[in-house]
Amino acid sequence: MAVRRILTYPDTVLRERAEAVTNIDGKTQELIDDMIQTMYQAPGVGLASNQVGEPCRIISCDTSPKDEPNDLVVLINPEIVETDGFIVYEEGCLSVIDYTADVKRAECITVKGLDREGNPVLLKKEGLPAIVLQHEIDHLDGMLFIDRISTLKRELYKRRLKKLLKQRESPRL
Repeated sequence: MAVRRILTYPDTVLRERAEAVTNIDGKTQELIDDMIQTMYQAPGVGLASNQVGEPCRIISCDTSPKDEPNDLVVLINPEIVETDGFIVYEEGCLSVIDYTADVKRAECITVKGLDREGNPVLLKKEGLPAIVLQHEIDHLDGMLFIDRISTLKRELYKRRLKKLLKQRESPRL
């Protein structure tokens, strides 16, 4: 297992639609292990494979409180099959540095996919777990949470990011 570098916006891999996993082999298992270690190390509550430069349809998430046992979910080829209600929640992202915003999402969802052994899984989640699953599945579709906010807020973030990146690149005396 290895901690991988998390790609950040505006890296173009984050905008690619991830390809379905057709063969769950040793390389897939290694990627899943690396994703889990990277997610916990970050620390984050979710991670999509394209965030670590692998544009295939795998996500990991764990929304359990820090003082409780892990509730790790790994899904291969996840797909939202049902939604209900709406909730607005302040989201952030390991790939969108220094920014959070309120995002409207489904409050309850049903997701189908495969576990890491290739067995079919059907999950019904609500609240934060539902939000995280939607957020990570968006990543697999090449979408970031900033795509779900107003154009004005998104443009303000882009300007702020450009300024921040310029400051990081300038030599310090």
